[in-house]
Amino acid sequence: MAEENFAAFIQQERERLNSQREAVFTQQQELETRLHAINRELTAIEAYESAKSGKQAAPTRQARQARAPSQGRRGSKRGALLQLIQQNPAGLTRREILEKMGLKGDKSGEMSVSNALTALTKASQISRRDGKYATA
Repeated sequence: MAEENFAAFIQQERERLNSQREAVFTQQQELETRLHAINRELTAIEAYESAKSGKQAAPTRQARQARAPSQGRRGSKRGALLQLIQQNPAGLTRREILEKMGLKGDKSGEMSVSNALTALTKASQISRRDGKYATA
């Protein structure tokens, strides 16, 4: 009986933490969208000022970031992906992974996840069974 209560407690905690994690991913996606919009506006202002003065100004730091956002640490997508898959022992489909990571509809992000899934599968860190990715 105590084992059943403990198992139920663990399941509730897992669900609570996964819910919090999804909320953070959603907030992160919203913040990235807002940042992208701000960077676009800064680029537009720079283009206006450049056109008005008749000379091409050196791009500001914000404008450079708007055109070429930093990619972050190489391999960080793989680590986050592996952690997500480990937290879901029943496995996840690609679609579920994209939704949990807040990348659904982001073509670049989706491609990055696909590449990371392939690399992790080739490295035998994860496997694919019945259309779901799980730890190997």
